[in-house]
Amino acid sequence: MSTLLARTGRHRQRYMDQFRLVAGCIPYKLDENVEDQGCNMEDRVLVLMISTPKRDDLVFPKGGWEDDETLEEAACREAIEEAGVKGILGENPLGVWEFRSKSSQNSCSLAGGCRGYMFALQVTEELDHWPGKASYNRKWLTVDEASEHCRYDWMRDALKLFLASLLRNKDLGRRADLGKIHMIPVSDNGVESAMLSPNYFVKPSSVQQLEDSSSKCSVQV
Repeated sequence: MSTLLARTGRHRQRYMDQFRLVAGCIPYKLDENVEDQGCNMEDRVLVLMISTPKRDDLVFPKGGWEDDETLEEAACREAIEEAGVKGILGENPLGVWEFRSKSSQNSCSLAGGCRGYMFALQVTEELDHWPGKASYNRKWLTVDEASEHCRYDWMRDALKLFLASLLRNKDLGRRADLGKIHMIPVSDNGVESAMLSPNYFVKPSSVQQLEDSSSKCSVQV
């Protein structure tokens, strides 16, 4: 039985420009049951999505980035807490999206705005027990199936970028030991420097950029 516990509350939550900072990932693996191993990568890759009670659509694991962890550690932690998977995390985010939390979809205020960083995660281990098992069900899908079942348009955009990055580099990612994550304290002054690395860019935003049905994405080039 896993002794991992999910983090609760937002007392350690990071914010920037009044946006709640969120980290998540697209867990994936290659389908070894495909007879033609020389077929297109898109036909072999499977992605893991999770379902929530009373909803038929699906999401990728994500959650708040907290002030005692790096962006990568937050994405790894959410993969374990919500989807119960460990693996190889992509070195850089696939992109950055701005969206509203599900509880503030109809709000016009800045409150409820989120800025989300999504990574690719090559799954190497699926846990039998994980913190969110009672709340989330896992489901492996083809890329086309995942796109069809995505709850949010911005996640569908992230999926497209994931596939494009996978096709560019089949060896995407660096190994991360998710079972022994070392939490690194980050001072208030360290938040901005941790965010604005040379590998990706976050475009400053305003209330007008947050719309119910759209998201803003700053993509690594």
